[in-house]
Amino acid sequence: MDKQQDRQQDEQQAGQRDAQASDARPVLEGPDIARVLTRIAHEIVERAKGADDVVLLGIPTRGVFLAQRLAAKLEQITERKVPCGSLDITMYRDDLRMHPPRALARTEIPGDGLDGRLVVLVDDVLFSGRTIRAALDALNDLGRPRAVQLAVLVDRGHRELPIRADYVGKNLPTSLRETVKVQLAEEDGRDTVLLGAKPTAQ
Repeated sequence: MDKQQDRQQDEQQAGQRDAQASDARPVLEGPDIARVLTRIAHEIVERAKGADDVVLLGIPTRGVFLAQRLAAKLEQITERKVPCGSLDITMYRDDLRMHPPRALARTEIPGDGLDGRLVVLVDDVLFSGRTIRAALDALNDLGRPRAVQLAVLVDRGHRELPIRADYVGKNLPTSLRETVKVQLAEEDGRDTVLLGAKPTAQ
């Protein structure tokens, strides 16, 4: 009887999660994401006066794919290849003790390094700012850039640290009871940004 009750409870919780997921609504679709990345690329070129010394570093997972897309758009605009890499921040997070062990992602720094370059960090969602603080700590161990900027697809607010993005695809006011999920074709099979209710803890 206990097993049957447990199974029914698991099924009920799964149904609640599915209902919450189905309530998520798209706030950006594939064409929208392509447009905002094109705009961000033009803004980078304008602010960097040509992007000659720009290096893009994506924060895994989806920030890496966004950085690669931005690099391709910058190459179209400037007709020059823009160095692009990835920056794993796992060991620099301040919540390591509060969560299960995380798998390490890859850090790939372009061959010319970061010293004296304009490094643009790229991430999918800017929320509390703690991920970016960890990224800045990681950068400190890898070189001394001329300057560091931040590009994000979505800024959902609720900052806990004095961090802001230099380039934003979409400012999306949210409540703490909501969740923002970015899906990209390289990882999820489609491009979309979903806004929905935060799963209820049981």
